[in-house]
Amino acid sequence: MTDDRLVVLNKDSDSIAVIDPDTGETDTVVETDFNPHEVTVGPDGSVIYVTCSLGGSLLTIDTDDWTVKDRFEHESFDFPHGLAVRGTADELWLASTYSSQVFVFDIADPIPTLIDHFPTHQDKSHMVALTPDDETAFIANIGGDNVTAIDADTREISADIPVGEGPEGIAVHPTAGLLVANQEDSRLSVVDPETFADEGIAVLGDTPIRVVPSPDGEYVLVPNREGDDVSVIEAEFVRDGEVRPWEVARIPVGIWPGGTTFAPAGDRAFVANNKTNDVSVLAAPEASDDAESDRESEAPVPDWTEVDRFETELHPDGIAYVER
Repeated sequence: MTDDRLVVLNKDSDSIAVIDPDTGETDTVVETDFNPHEVTVGPDGSVIYVTCSLGGSLLTIDTDDWTVKDRFEHESFDFPHGLAVRGTADELWLASTYSSQVFVFDIADPIPTLIDHFPTHQDKSHMVALTPDDETAFIANIGGDNVTAIDADTREISADIPVGEGPEGIAVHPTAGLLVANQEDSRLSVVDPETFADEGIAVLGDTPIRVVPSPDGEYVLVPNREGDDVSVIEAEFVRDGEVRPWEVARIPVGIWPGGTTFAPAGDRAFVANNKTNDVSVLAAPEASDDAESDRESEAPVPDWTEVDRFETELHPDGIAYVER
């Protein structure tokens, strides 16, 4: 048994299910404001931060007793959504979709204190990702078909980077670069996070909406909303003599997969299925010398597999793993 917990946001129940990641049992249900969408874990794991998009609020929730410690609202919150913790500066970054604003909070307390907010000057700024060194923030702009790069120290916009159609899922991989899931053209854009140069694309499933690297960086999972499956991307796949991110498998899951997270060991991943009201538990392939040989020879790698489903409430989406 573990004290770790999986937190799952139920958008149409206005609640959070706190689930034992080993048994799948829900041991606590937390009431939230209207329509909780995204969640991230504070630097020391003592709190989680939750955006309630239609409720126009940011909640801080204690992970010991699961009570709401703080509720933040702002006149420029219009569908507050994507979140990212900038750990080196004790900051929380938030993207407000329809106002296309970025909010920066001090979370040293860890109750958020607003220290800045500014516009991206783009259309539907939805998700946030930070480079591993926390020096650059990237904002996926769904309506602009681009990504805004921001100097995290000065909070000045460095560039607006063209990508595919309807970019939403976004992450910065330590070696593969900036990865952007474009939901309208079902492609993964690969961008150099320093020069912002286009480094290619990879084919995904139907309507990809998140990009989630594994803890060791070997894999990247991309849930495909309309495909009811998850693309498995190998970050350093050898193709045509080049090393690049590439899809190596698709795993059938529930209907409308969305929020995705890994257990810290990387041996399991959890995918919230919006329309079957459950969470798919995915098991990583067994590491082996044969698997390493397959990667070098471009042969198929062993598949991830769905091994369980955890029931939750209505329209689960945002998800996070709390290590305690």
